[in-house]
Amino acid sequence: MMARSPSLKRSAAAFLAAALGVCALGAASPARAAGWQANEDDALVLELRSGQYRLGDTLRGYQTPGGVCVDMADLIQSMDLPVRLDKKSRRATGWIFSESETFVLDRDSSMVQTMNGRRAVAESDLHDTPEGWCASVGALSAWFGVTFRADLSNLAVVIDSDRKLPFMEAIERRSRAARLRARTVTFDLADLPRADMPYKAWRTPAVDVMVSAGLRRSADGATSRDLRYEAYASGEVLGTSFDARLTSDSAAVPQSLRLRAYRVDPDGGLLGPAGATQVAAGDVESFAGTLTGQSAVGRGMFITNRPITRSSRFAVTTLRGELPAGWDAELYRNGQLLAFQESRADGRYEFADIELRFGENAFEVVLYGPQGQIRRERSDFPVGAESIPAGKTWYWAGILEQGRDLIDFGGTFADPQTGWRWGVGVERGIDKRTSLGLGAQSLLLKGSRRNYLEATLRRAIGPMLVELAGARQLGAGGGMAIEGQMLGKVGRINIKADVLWVNGGYESELVTPEESRAFGISADTEIALGGTRLPVQAGLRQTVSRDGKKVNEWLMRASLATRRLSLTAELGYRSTTGTRAAALDDGMRLNLLANTVIDGLRLRGNARFRLSGPDKGFESFTFNAERSLDRRSDLRGTVEYQARSRTYDFRLGYVRQFERFSLRADANATSKGALGLGLSLAMSFGPDPVSGGWRMSANKLAQYGEAAVTVFRDENGDGVRQPGEEPVQGVEVAAAGAMEQRKTDAGGRTLIDGLRPFTPVLVRVDQSSIEDPLLQPRGKGVVVVPRPGIAAEVELALSPSGEVEGSLVGADGEGLGGVQLELADQRGVAMVATLSEYDGYFLFDRVPYGDYRLRVSAASAKALGIKADLSVMLRLDRRQPSLRTGALRPEAAGRAAEGVAAR
Repeated sequence: MMARSPSLKRSAAAFLAAALGVCALGAASPARAAGWQANEDDALVLELRSGQYRLGDTLRGYQTPGGVCVDMADLIQSMDLPVRLDKKSRRATGWIFSESETFVLDRDSSMVQTMNGRRAVAESDLHDTPEGWCASVGALSAWFGVTFRADLSNLAVVIDSDRKLPFMEAIERRSRAARLRARTVTFDLADLPRADMPYKAWRTPAVDVMVSAGLRRSADGATSRDLRYEAYASGEVLGTSFDARLTSDSAAVPQSLRLRAYRVDPDGGLLGPAGATQVAAGDVESFAGTLTGQSAVGRGMFITNRPITRSSRFAVTTLRGELPAGWDAELYRNGQLLAFQESRADGRYEFADIELRFGENAFEVVLYGPQGQIRRERSDFPVGAESIPAGKTWYWAGILEQGRDLIDFGGTFADPQTGWRWGVGVERGIDKRTSLGLGAQSLLLKGSRRNYLEATLRRAIGPMLVELAGARQLGAGGGMAIEGQMLGKVGRINIKADVLWVNGGYESELVTPEESRAFGISADTEIALGGTRLPVQAGLRQTVSRDGKKVNEWLMRASLATRRLSLTAELGYRSTTGTRAAALDDGMRLNLLANTVIDGLRLRGNARFRLSGPDKGFESFTFNAERSLDRRSDLRGTVEYQARSRTYDFRLGYVRQFERFSLRADANATSKGALGLGLSLAMSFGPDPVSGGWRMSANKLAQYGEAAVTVFRDENGDGVRQPGEEPVQGVEVAAAGAMEQRKTDAGGRTLIDGLRPFTPVLVRVDQSSIEDPLLQPRGKGVVVVPRPGIAAEVELALSPSGEVEGSLVGADGEGLGGVQLELADQRGVAMVATLSEYDGYFLFDRVPYGDYRLRVSAASAKALGIKADLSVMLRLDRRQPSLRTGALRPEAAGRAAEGVAAR
């Protein structure tokens, strides 16, 4: 028999708990009348539990004629409540689950005061015992706003709550950290099952709607009224995704209609041999060249097989997205606050020419809505030695009319620099460190057609990535331009350098007609200040014009990022020498960006100063303050100042969130006497895949993806729902990027929205929300590639669990300790892992029913020089919930495997 047997221990503990519970129930005689006093016969030792977790140490308590009471000091300590119990003054004061939930218990006045009011303390609520104050579970439920339930059969007091309490969140964080430290199994999303989302001939679209009305009085006393609306819809038709955006002018007359039909496949499975990742027609966006045309948007067509998140230009990228009216956007790179942008008339945000760094470039665009919404859009742009896989060819091609929507009701003025443009590009990976690219573009520049040919050569040299690009302008007045760029990392310092040389009359959207040559270099790193990181950057640049003018610039940037504060300071200087006088932009400037939260008040600001040169002094500032008044209402204030016009602009908005829509009322005033009032409504509606019919929501259903999830009890461990396998109610489902976790209903169904489109995301059950400790998720979850406005159907299995134990011994018969072992599923994916103890004993507990192969992890097998496969196949089910493998002796690598079959 094995030295350890957790299953026997579990059975013995359950028997002992049941026996003690019966004894306790027997001791609780109804004959004990009022006037009860604490005695040893009625004493209890209880556990405090919530869900599958045990909280703190044991509780001392008593069985009274009115029910169970527990010692308040023990309870306060177990729940880690900031409540001070003073027996001398006979008072308990503090707060319960948040600072607003105050708690005062006064024994002398027999009163309890909470945020919900005052109430008297009944005689049966509190008892004096030798240990202290013993409060009944009924009274605790009324005071704390959660349910305390005595479970004497298990000698426990159970806390039931519809919300996650602070001490539970802390326990879950510690539990997750412990699981990560002790049982981490690395996995790739590509190895996990994926929810199928076949295209259909018709999927009813989801629609986001915003309507606003306003009354304005200008500084000269003239009044005006405006009524605007904006609608954004996304769905599927004829096996293709589509989206549409309709906007009006201030008189509620339709102004423009953007339409796009498209398909996106991150795996490159579109158009058969073409292997495209994006195909679009309608209102589309094109890629940029290195020296020719910039990225543009307009009506046309576009196709590419490039990765979805890969930048089309070396060392810089442009981030664009939808920004509805009234929304603001902030840009972060690797946690560093870079820029802030308010809503624009075209309904988009655009952060152009954002510099990339060698290595990881994790961008996050944080969108702040007028109804208090916060959305986060994350994207990664890694820059490394292998910019394109060897032997792989990437391409793109597009034609569009820049700046024009597919349907323009208002006859928008056409910019002479815009018009029909087309471009193609091809890039080939020559080897792991080298790629070659060719491209051509044709566009209108200042009303004239310009045609370009371009070539790029990219090569990794040690820790550096170098690109050499050349472009030729065809036709009259043509010329050429050559540019070299370098990205690299030396130690902890990122370095970027570029040089440009222009010959003849070459000009493009990326090279101005004045430029003759240019040189720039910059470096950035992070300075550790205790537990705080301080990103710093410095750069120099010189540009020489064709008429001999020289512009010299330098820039220094430093950022501070803590849990509550993001602060960026930019100090720049510019000087002009040569044939013409100094430019108006010369001088030193300081720009400050800040974002912080102070006692629930979110503050964001942007200030600009001119420290030298013309118009020296303060230039402008923008300051926003947002405060949540309660769970559904927010207050937002904005102050702007422009020094040139000496004008202050004050705005105040109140937002009320409802389940199906949100309302915003705002007012503004300027120091010049202008006034304004406004009211706006935002809502979304679309098909309800859980309950059927339609649903309305305050969330943006059309711009993000959804997952309709069913959680069921998988009795046979095959991961597929069979007839008779019951749904599981009350468990929470989580997905990366979603705004919140949702609990399943009585049918085991729930809906997760707010998923970023076309980015693979893992949908899983939050294990901490499962009350039954022996019920475990079957697998890591299911991967979904969301599409806007579309709900993916996902089934998540919860399986009863068992355990596997055994020992690992070496050739000499001694135990092998510290070896990582894994249980892999039928696809070879490691599902759980454990470490053998000093004597070779190992235990896998809470293993979902199913078929597994027991193996040594690749790292441990390599370190010990043994075969990873132990030739042990296991099946856990209701008939065999516990398995013992006996002693297993792994064989040296290269020799025949030897093992003992599980029994």
